[in-house]
Amino acid sequence: MTTPPLSTIRKRADFLAANRGARVARPGFVLLAAPNGGLGKRFGVTVTRKIGNAVVRNRMKRRFRELLRAALPGLGLPDHDHVLIGREGGVERDFARLGSELAEALARLASGKADPPRRRPPARRPRR
Repeated sequence: MTTPPLSTIRKRADFLAANRGARVARPGFVLLAAPNGGLGKRFGVTVTRKIGNAVVRNRMKRRFRELLRAALPGLGLPDHDHVLIGREGGVERDFARLGSELAEALARLASGKADPPRRRPPARRPRR
């Protein structure tokens, strides 16, 4: 059975699993990548409500999906989930610049030079 060259991540559990993987931050986005157990190259896009209204968020997601469809077949890690998280200035950034930043971020992931993992906040103790 062959998997399609690119497929979309739809389940929340897959997004959470990608969050435990490698991370590369850029001015317009954060790229996450995690192995998916042989399911091929998959991608997902997340933009929070802090970014703007629905029109702005949807525009940003459309741009990110197009960037990922163009870059992942050649530069994406095989059998990995790739998730782009939109950042505040991402919608105003030049499309070509976003594309070059995505290529650079994918190259960093492929060479193993991801950003260090974020520290978790200390666990809170329940009140008595």
